[in-house]
Amino acid sequence: MGHPPFAVTVDLVVLTLTEDELCALVVRRGIEPYQGEWALPGGFVREDEDLSDAARRELAEETGLAPGTVHIEQLAGYGAPDRDPRMRVVTVAYLALAPDLPTPSAGTDAAEARWTPVRTLTRERLAFDHDRILADGVERARAKLEYSPLATAFCAPEFTVAELRRVYELVWDTRLDPRNFHRKVTGAEGLLEPTGRTTTRDGGRPAQLYRRGKAELLYPPMLRA
Repeated sequence: MGHPPFAVTVDLVVLTLTEDELCALVVRRGIEPYQGEWALPGGFVREDEDLSDAARRELAEETGLAPGTVHIEQLAGYGAPDRDPRMRVVTVAYLALAPDLPTPSAGTDAAEARWTPVRTLTRERLAFDHDRILADGVERARAKLEYSPLATAFCAPEFTVAELRRVYELVWDTRLDPRNFHRKVTGAEGLLEPTGRTTTRDGGRPAQLYRRGKAELLYPPMLRA
């Protein structure tokens, strides 16, 4: 008995911080189905391609970034039988994070690409089941900020505590007490390593510059209010 045909795709939840907003990359589809509607970037997996390689290829095509410069991790699989009107399509979603990503370029089947605030996208309808995938990706990022150094993926290689705090505030969509935050992150074992340098780019007095430490988990965790 033969098996019914189906295809495998990868879709990307690409998040960055732009103009004090948590933004996601979306593309306007140039072909059917959902022609003219906004969707997450992605595409079909080639026959000789690993899933992670396909995700990195799509990311490079949409952003122009080398894979090694972006944090990328597998998010989840989505396989509802009716999620794509063309045929049975199973997609594996990936979450990608980076600081201040460049202006995106539309891929081969997209008419336009842009960074859009997450708060705006949650009020709009995306193609396929991309609303759910985006929501899952944003929640993954928000949750991992509590127990991992993921927030540093939004920072430059060297950053101040104030810049790191702004990442937490934008991703969590909340305000944090500067003194309490400074105490928590500098007290979290292995989260930050002092560089021995300072900067005045935040304004005011010189601020200590840090880089990400070696910790893979935060203890104690940074809990959302």
